Amino acid sequence: MSGFAKAQRWLAAVALSFGVTLTATHQPIFAVQPLQPVTSSVSLPTSLGLDDKIWPQAGQPGDRAALLAAIDHSLTYLQTPKAAADYQKHLVPGISRDRVRRSLVRFRQLVTKSRSAAELKAAVQREFVLYRAVGKDKQGTVAYTGYFEPTYTASRVRTAEYRYPLFRIPPGLAEWSKPQPTRARLEGKDGLQFAKGPLKNLELVWLRDRLEAFLIQVQGSARLQMTDGSTMTVGFAGKTSHPYTGVGRELVKDGKMRLEDLTLPNLLEYFHQHPEDLDVYLPRNRSFVFFRETYGAAATGSLGVPVTAERSIATDKSLMPPGALALIDTPLPQPSAAGKLEQRPVSRYVLDQDTGSAIKGPGRVDIFMGTGVKAGDRAGLTNSTGQLYYLLLKQ
Repeated sequence: MSGFAKAQRWLAAVALSFGVTLTATHQPIFAVQPLQPVTSSVSLPTSLGLDDKIWPQAGQPGDRAALLAAIDHSLTYLQTPKAAADYQKHLVPGISRDRVRRSLVRFRQLVTKSRSAAELKAAVQREFVLYRAVGKDKQGTVAYTGYFEPTYTASRVRTAEYRYPLFRIPPGLAEWSKPQPTRARLEGKDGLQFAKGPLKNLELVWLRDRLEAFLIQVQGSARLQMTDGSTMTVGFAGKTSHPYTGVGRELVKDGKMRLEDLTLPNLLEYFHQHPEDLDVYLPRNRSFVFFRETYGAAATGSLGVPVTAERSIATDKSLMPPGALALIDTPLPQPSAAGKLEQRPVSRYVLDQDTGSAIKGPGRVDIFMGTGVKAGDRAGLTNSTGQLYYLLLKQ
């Protein structure tokens, strides 16, 4: 199940609303390629590859186990027929499924053996080469956003309080004539007219807040605390053929918000203050997402393996090597000593394990921030630029 893979994400939509020196000796790749080998003439940050999140520090336990698990998930994917088919279509010179697999195996050994960020960086520098994403400007500039798995309260039956459903995938969706029905046609402008059309009797679970149901569609997955005391997980099952339209972009276009204020917390606050605008702006996203119960499964990306908090990214898989080891270099919201979130630069090893309809081109990365409210807070404030590198063993 490609839970986050094909569903558009809220923060990706927000981004679309705007619109150590490691060296390689490979021959240059034409600029039209999404990745270029890093040469000695390229100036790189000295902090690149110093991933201090792996080891315990400042009272934090470190996440080496999580990083190793994420690597294992990519290795699992790379052994599948899907991976073989994916890499037949991946035509970046010098990057093959076997080289990606060997790179992950060796990097895993280095992570296990290294005792510090500096030691790991030195080992990577000796054995690996870097490919840099050309970015949105062909100069390496990459826009970063965050996504997460929300948690909400829900009901298995409709009540006066819980009346906004998520839906199972309609039988024969692929055979629906085009253009397929829009969001407004399927559920009405108020989100309550679904029983009049093809969604009747396809209700999977009920939310009490229309915006919560919409955000689950954007994120593509959720962990729900049910009113009967149980927990239910849902994941992406399919979507209509309409492209995604970012609600944030529409608010900015209409002068309802300033571009510089466009964050998830501000969007939530806007609709809290102007609930009548839900009927105006949510239908502008004509795309509609369907779900299935996943029975407690972890949030899963487009490769069919779980995604890991702060160690999994989503990119355009028509361009970037699926499952590969990467380095992100960008500011991310981090908790201060007082518990407040503040932007701090990070250099972090990640696995490219997901994609999204709003994640297009070599200049877009979505970082999975985890599950729950705190993850959502951090995802909502992830909106920065930086650079993206892929690491591969020297040939």
